[in-house]
Amino acid sequence: MPELNEAFASVPRLKLVAFLEGCQEAEFGAITELCDLNKSTLSKAMTTLEAAGYVTVTKGYVGRRPRTWLALTTDGRKAYREHLSALTALTRMGQENAAER
Repeated sequence: MPELNEAFASVPRLKLVAFLEGCQEAEFGAITELCDLNKSTLSKAMTTLEAAGYVTVTKGYVGRRPRTWLALTTDGRKAYREHLSALTALTRMGQENAAER
């Protein structure tokens, strides 16, 4: 059975990578709103996943306003997909076990 990835063990980190899986990159403010995360929680999740090499952080400006964009790295996408496979396998095992009873 594939192994679950501890980097995605918290709900905020899982929400972040699941959201980023669906796009090339996203702006920090949009992620907080759409994933229902406060800025502090998202910042902690972002920092942890960036340290793991799963997320890239790009800072810049739109006009005079500072902005931060996040994107999954190739390794991040691979790790997330493997994590989903492990969750699917675990769910399947539970279903098979329940069917045997």
